[in-house]
Amino acid sequence: MSDDDGGGRILGFLGLGVMGTGMATRLVEAGYEVRVYNRTAAKTAPVVEAGARAVDTAAEAVDGAGLVVVSLADEPAVEKVLFGDAAPRLAEGALVVDTSTVSPDFARDAARRLAALGVRRVEACVFGNPMQARSGELRVLTAGDPADVDAARGVLEAVGKDIRHFGPPGSAAVMKLVLNMLIGTEIAALAEAAELGRGAGLDRDAVLDCVASSGVASMVMAFRAAIMRERRYEPAAFRTRLMAKDLRHAVDLAAVAGGGLPLAERALEIVTRAIDRGDGDKDLAVLAEHASPGTHTTHDRGDA
Repeated sequence: MSDDDGGGRILGFLGLGVMGTGMATRLVEAGYEVRVYNRTAAKTAPVVEAGARAVDTAAEAVDGAGLVVVSLADEPAVEKVLFGDAAPRLAEGALVVDTSTVSPDFARDAARRLAALGVRRVEACVFGNPMQARSGELRVLTAGDPADVDAARGVLEAVGKDIRHFGPPGSAAVMKLVLNMLIGTEIAALAEAAELGRGAGLDRDAVLDCVASSGVASMVMAFRAAIMRERRYEPAAFRTRLMAKDLRHAVDLAAVAGGGLPLAERALEIVTRAIDRGDGDKDLAVLAEHASPGTHTTHDRGDA
């Protein structure tokens, strides 16, 4: 790591969900001096064990840092942690690499607000699972000033194997919604396919295994089929309530463009049903328990 990567060797890291934990650990291993903040302090433990330093506030995490990585769940979290708590202590000229999945409008507004503070923002939406975050094999979708992306390249290459630039602020957010819309509809379809087979008398696990090893399966589908077979919905690799957020953003984005997303809207109905039944914080694979209104739930798992 170069000492001037992103404007300084001290790196602030805000947000340690399953993706953030993997990325922060990778950055420690890459030689960065990482200060981590998470609203649930106990979640800092594995990153601290790797060599990061936990701090009590977001402001303390970013104080004096030339580069700050943000990995937060949604727009309210970014608003509270980055703009509410950290912003007053961001150094002029600092580089914020924001990996949070937010709407394109929010991303554009965030870039403007940070620029008004003299702070640069690189939109760096990440695509992959927690294991890929930990191994540095994420796909990183970037937007913003290409010079700023280049300034953050050391960090981006530490966490990602494929870095692509899509244009001005908001562009990467659009691409991330495109990808997450595909995940949402794909896993909803997989859940309904497993239920179709089960309802018609096939062994549910045999159906999932066959799909996962067939030509129709993607890496995402095979990953979720394994979780469905084991009913191993916690800890979540991708929380169901976050998929609902992203599907809503995608549907809203299509509406602004004058179009519709009937498949995404149907997937959103299934995802919302899972959340309403108490499974919002479980992995998206839990849709297998909510594939149709009459399907068993995670609390009634009869597979006779």
